[in-house]
Amino acid sequence: MEMLGNRRLGVTQQQAWDALNDPETLKKCIPGCDKFELTGDNQYTVTAAVKVGPVSAKFAGKVTLTDIAPPDGYKLSFEGQGGVAGFAKGASSVTLKPVQGDAGACELDYTVQAQVGGKIAQLGQRLIDGAAKSTADDFFKRFDAEMQRRYGPAPAEGEAVAEEKKGAVAGFMQKIGLGGKKDSEAS
Repeated sequence: MEMLGNRRLGVTQQQAWDALNDPETLKKCIPGCDKFELTGDNQYTVTAAVKVGPVSAKFAGKVTLTDIAPPDGYKLSFEGQGGVAGFAKGASSVTLKPVQGDAGACELDYTVQAQVGGKIAQLGQRLIDGAAKSTADDFFKRFDAEMQRRYGPAPAEGEAVAEEKKGAVAGFMQKIGLGGKKDSEAS
């Protein structure tokens, strides 16, 4: 599975960097996360409940940060075991950059390459991709809410989020085969 995206955040690059390196913030924002704890130099232990279609499991694993360049970004690798449900492992790259003309905002670019095995892998790529996209959307919704709680609402951010969500839902519906390109353009 491969996923990439870009998000505009209503906080400064430094505020986003600090939050993305705070285990408590990540624990709050990662859907189903029970534990996100620093265990060594740039290494974290993570447990999270994951549901993909009819398969639910509690995954335990680790996340390791590399190529750390504050406040611009880092790479991370992850691996987790979910018992009979299977395993997940992969890598991600996260880059932050200030938004030109808006000192109170930054952009986050991310890429994720992941492999899954076990029962989850048997569900099919379309279902796995949909669950991954939904999880990413949920993370950013929670992250935005946490940033607003800490730093106040971003100016005019509500309109951009509403438009993005509409596009994400239409894209997801098209991806799972409900609605064609013409339908998603009309919405």
